[in-house]
Amino acid sequence: MPPAHEITRLLKELESGDESAFNRLVPLVYEDLKIIARRYTRGKGANLTLNTTGLVHEAYLRLVDRTRIQWQGRDHFLAVYSVVMRNMLVDLARQRASAKHGGELKRVTFDDNLVRIDQQAEQILAIDDALARLATLDPRMARVVECRFFAGLSEEETAAATGVNVRTIRRDWQKSKIILSEWLGTA
Repeated sequence: MPPAHEITRLLKELESGDESAFNRLVPLVYEDLKIIARRYTRGKGANLTLNTTGLVHEAYLRLVDRTRIQWQGRDHFLAVYSVVMRNMLVDLARQRASAKHGGELKRVTFDDNLVRIDQQAEQILAIDDALARLATLDPRMARVVECRFFAGLSEEETAAATGVNVRTIRRDWQKSKIILSEWLGTA
């Protein structure tokens, strides 16, 4: 793992307008990004539409234009990247749901760790709707879910990314799991 100060330095350069810093930053956190993508794609079966590498690279293309974000460090960067990945999967799920109702889906297939959007579309959309609903109730709790569940950040990393203490993260994480379980009917 590269030194945290190197990542922070590149984030500061990016924030101050050096767009080339993004291209130097991503290789330093690439393995972390692949881990996040694997969390999204874990256990999703065959006949799929996007692999972990494709998910990381597509998210890169979406994030490269967002160089004016006020980056707060590595954990914040990974959390934002994770949200972009989740939004991509939600978009794919919406396309798949639309295709079931007469829309036209253009399928692109890659080769490893693929996400089965056609079978997971309704579940992905339900989770996204529940998370959006949680964000209207308590934006910080929704942010904690994004960091802990989607980005796979630890309590300490989530605290750093959100700017609150670890006890608050634990409390928000517990409350959000209960609320989301009720809403998703998994309680």
